[in-house]
Amino acid sequence: MENTSVQHASVQDKETVRSCPFDFAQQLEFDPQLKELLTEEPVSRIRMAYGEGEAWLVTRYEDVRTVTTDRRFSRGAVLGRDFPRMTPEPIVQAESINLMDPPASSRLRSLVAKSFTPRRVEQMREGTQRVVDRLLDGMADEGSPADFFARVAAPLPLITICEALGIPEADRPWLRAHAMTMMNVGAAGKEDAVRAKAELRGYFTELTAERRRSPGQDLISTLATARDGDELLDDKELAVMAMVLLITGQDTTTYQLGNIAYTLLTRPQLLKTLQAEPERLPRTLEELLRYIPFRKGVGIPRIALEDVELGGTVIKAGDVVHVSYLTANRDPAKFDRPDELDPDRPSIPHMTFGWGAHHCLGAPLATMELEVAFATLLARFPALRLDAEPEDIRWNTTSIWRYPLALPVTW
Repeated sequence: MENTSVQHASVQDKETVRSCPFDFAQQLEFDPQLKELLTEEPVSRIRMAYGEGEAWLVTRYEDVRTVTTDRRFSRGAVLGRDFPRMTPEPIVQAESINLMDPPASSRLRSLVAKSFTPRRVEQMREGTQRVVDRLLDGMADEGSPADFFARVAAPLPLITICEALGIPEADRPWLRAHAMTMMNVGAAGKEDAVRAKAELRGYFTELTAERRRSPGQDLISTLATARDGDELLDDKELAVMAMVLLITGQDTTTYQLGNIAYTLLTRPQLLKTLQAEPERLPRTLEELLRYIPFRKGVGIPRIALEDVELGGTVIKAGDVVHVSYLTANRDPAKFDRPDELDPDRPSIPHMTFGWGAHHCLGAPLATMELEVAFATLLARFPALRLDAEPEDIRWNTTSIWRYPLALPVTW
């Protein structure tokens, strides 16, 4: 014990608190501030734009794995705390699976996982293929040049998840606008974000109650009737889960479609290789998911429930702890030449879909959408190329996500 307290005192003495806006959005270059923290201070003290006090930021792969799997770190304990974060209003909801710890989260995950079995996702592939074909038909009919982001990346995940959830087409633009409002990082948007969150919750409370009364073949109906023994999702859990599925099921995949397309279009040789050898696509997509900094900064933190020594630093009970999946994906201790895009890299699990009890349940659906979209795109448009200089592409600067605002292509 004596050594621990001495070590903690020395850590506190030398610790610098860094201000972390995490607003770097220069193409898909890696945030130099995150790179510096990974290499120079892998367990560091940070201050963020919103929320009270300071937090720890953990950046190495193995340390991130510890924080995301060790029961001494709790997501649930952030409830009721004004924790350091990137958005003026916390994105998460109290009943969300994202704020639960095992074993409570295990029950929900078991119920939700029944909707994302390999068999269920494979059944959805045919519908996704139809949507992709329709969107690419529209792009071809419009003629060259076209905006890949507006024509394919933005509508595809929204249509896919809304069709899976059984959401009427007329409601979809309203839902997407509300989801985007919640992701904005500007302080002036706090009232709008609070309102958007409340309105989305109200919408899904009504919709899920209706599906519970009269279930159909959609994903919400499956969730409403899914049982784990005698367990069902309660009404609040069901409404929040449907809301989480909508937001995470379209936002992240939209941005990854744009980011991956940009990365391929700025690497013509890789594009040619995939067109000549389409069987290489699934593995290449996994490497692209690892390599691309898909968002800015960090997400939902955890609270240390007791003193924990991590990477030579003692994190005290009650401290807020953020992890960076972005830096974990670029950790040289885990990945050889981490800053290179290498489709032939030995298969090591990346952290783009999170880790541990909060690994993204919809990851199989997102991966399937990416595979269908890019396999079809590369086959139908063999001469596809960027219709702008890479430095002229404009990038999102207003929300937590990294993505091109438009991606002009020609063929």
